[in-house]
Amino acid sequence: MSNNQTILNKYIPLVDFLAHVLGENNEIVLHDVTNPEHSIVAIRNNYISGREIGGPITDFVLQILKNHGESADFVTNYEGISKSKIRYQSSTYFIRNEHADVIGMLSVNTDLQPYQNIMDAAHYIARHLVGIPQKHNALGSFNVEPLNLPIEDLTLNSIARVISTRGIPPERMNQEEKIEIINELNNLGIFLLKGAVSEVAEQLKTSEATIYRYLKIAQK
Repeated sequence: MSNNQTILNKYIPLVDFLAHVLGENNEIVLHDVTNPEHSIVAIRNNYISGREIGGPITDFVLQILKNHGESADFVTNYEGISKSKIRYQSSTYFIRNEHADVIGMLSVNTDLQPYQNIMDAAHYIARHLVGIPQKHNALGSFNVEPLNLPIEDLTLNSIARVISTRGIPPERMNQEEKIEIINELNNLGIFLLKGAVSEVAEQLKTSEATIYRYLKIAQK
């Protein structure tokens, strides 16, 4: 067993502890980020995402790791909606080894539906029984994080989404436009995933060697 696995295994009892303390509407997930295709080491109350041990990391978690892993100990209160349309609020703690490298992430995903039900009931009472006008939902809007996509679909969806935002077919893009796409995908952490370079090359209608060259330019 590697030292990284030894460190992560020490957090498994904490997964159980948090699940008991926070209650059944909180999904607790322990990720091994060094193995993104099978990152889930432990998970409790997984009805929110439907994921299981051995499942892949998500593109949104990769983005958090890429943007905050080097500078923060944790990230709190980011929101989303699962594939099964469950609204949740998440917080993530970065787990580091003796070299201060991020090797894992401990996430708490809170199902917001019980609180939404309370807000809906309060709005109904205010509108129909008290007569107070209500203009909008207090919980606001949510970003989408698909929690249970296979790693191949996750990679494909992320690449296709970034390319589509340009509104230009890849065969008509110039070098600068393709480098911008490579830079955005890199910031999302897509190139941490196995096979990403090959898939990006195919979707951008170019070679893997060109993608590696563009990636070096983007990183500079």
